[in-house]
Amino acid sequence: HALRQGLHDMPPADATVRAAIDQEAAARGWPALHADLARVDAPTAARLAPNDSQRIQRALEVWRVSGRSLSDWHAQSRSAAEPAAARWPVLSLEPQSRAWLHERIDTRLHQMVTAGFMDEVHQLRARGDLHLGLPSMRCVGYRQAWQCLDQGSTADFHATALAATRQLAKRQLTWLRSIPDRVVAPCDGPGDPSSAVQQVINAIDCVASKLL
Repeated sequence: HALRQGLHDMPPADATVRAAIDQEAAARGWPALHADLARVDAPTAARLAPNDSQRIQRALEVWRVSGRSLSDWHAQSRSAAEPAAARWPVLSLEPQSRAWLHERIDTRLHQMVTAGFMDEVHQLRARGDLHLGLPSMRCVGYRQAWQCLDQGSTADFHATALAATRQLAKRQLTWLRSIPDRVVAPCDGPGDPSSAVQQVINAIDCVASKLL
């Protein structure tokens, strides 16, 4: 995505502005700040959930620091992308079966717990320098484990983490499907997985022969 559309040369983070936004969110709630964002940057607000605190915070921060919307910065970076790079396709391994994907997610969660994931999160909480406001602790899995430990029971962890991971996978697939010229290789197709890899290699060779 960065190769085809360019990197976003936006203002750096401003700790003072972020702290002010966090205070507003604590007092009014993130949905209210999402509504504020919609008034100054409707395109960005339209693609964000009302409780997506990290991205709402960044969009408001960019607006307050620069006086320009995040969508405006993105549009500028896209126009500056190299024409040749913009012609390269996105090569995507995607599951065709939702049931297959959900089964894989469920299996992975079981493996994480068996390998000591809850113990890991318990040790992270005990450090004293981490909290759920940090991007690392808002990651899917960590957030649900932390919240369960806050509540004093891990009984609901698997169900909540499973639902959150499925939602994340759905958002990722939706984002990929918004790229119309992507080359798709089904990762759950019949036969050896190497066949999907070979399909990607063939697509790279085909595009390279046209560009070189």
